[in-house]
Amino acid sequence: MTTTRTLGRGGTAVSALGFGCWAIGGEHWMADGQPVGWGKVDDDESVRAVRRALDLGVTFFDTADSYGTGHSEEILGRALGKRRDEVVLATKWGNVFDPDTRTLTGTDDTPEYARRALTASLRRLGTDRVDLYQLHISDADPERAAELRDACEEFVREGLVRAYGWSTDDPERAAVFAEGPHCAAVQHALNVLQDAPRTLALCERLELASVNRSPLAMGLLAGRREGTLDAGDIRSRPPAWLPGYASDGSGADPRWLDRIDAVRSLLTSDGRTLAQGALAWLWARSPRTVPIPGFRTVAQAEENAGAIEKGPLTAGQLAEIDRLLGR
Repeated sequence: MTTTRTLGRGGTAVSALGFGCWAIGGEHWMADGQPVGWGKVDDDESVRAVRRALDLGVTFFDTADSYGTGHSEEILGRALGKRRDEVVLATKWGNVFDPDTRTLTGTDDTPEYARRALTASLRRLGTDRVDLYQLHISDADPERAAELRDACEEFVREGLVRAYGWSTDDPERAAVFAEGPHCAAVQHALNVLQDAPRTLALCERLELASVNRSPLAMGLLAGRREGTLDAGDIRSRPPAWLPGYASDGSGADPRWLDRIDAVRSLLTSDGRTLAQGALAWLWARSPRTVPIPGFRTVAQAEENAGAIEKGPLTAGQLAEIDRLLGR
């Protein structure tokens, strides 16, 4: 397969695989104590992993100001350093947080806050522009979102942002942002177990990139099955919007594991690991997909990047997976 894909209408080429930087932000919490990070991290290892991904051809990195309440952006900026111009850099805004306590305290959907958040992200990332700026309030009011879209157009005119998008699983909301000429993408959940035909149809119709959040189903499609989860790991106390893990904190939902087992042999065909097969499914699903698996180690970076050379699954394999999953 071609090793690049186009990030929406602007024609910007990115590696077919992006890297999601939520996990390298480290621990952070909601005001009620709910963990929303992935547990403890080793910042030096995170830096090494980002640089290894760069060396392996990954040119798209996605983060958010709220990941680790600013920490993910700082680590990504440190890792990229003088190689900033080699990559397409995406971040998000909309969540309000206190970095001293590593706590998310609410949301702010005003255009004024968008500008303050952008200024802070640029500082943490050590850059003068964001290549893809994404609204991080998935259920924001569509009328207010239209104001934020117009604010993003102003950021583009000022050279602070090259393109923008909305991180939402609602295609009707995504269509509001897509009315702006510099909207390039929708970020949404998509993986072998969670198809999103309506959002993919929108991306096809409006020439948007489909940036795929949870491409490995929060680790389940990377082989996670048993084992205790760190108290600072969101999967230890999964919120309602995070499927695949038991709400009592006991780990993976057995029903999800059964579905993975049903398609495991197809995903691991041609020498792929399970994670590489899950990424191959996404590339086969649509020419607009850009999966952004998370990572915390050099080994994970190498495994994920290794999927690129193996390419997408075949149409026949895609159809067989749909049959086995009853779709």
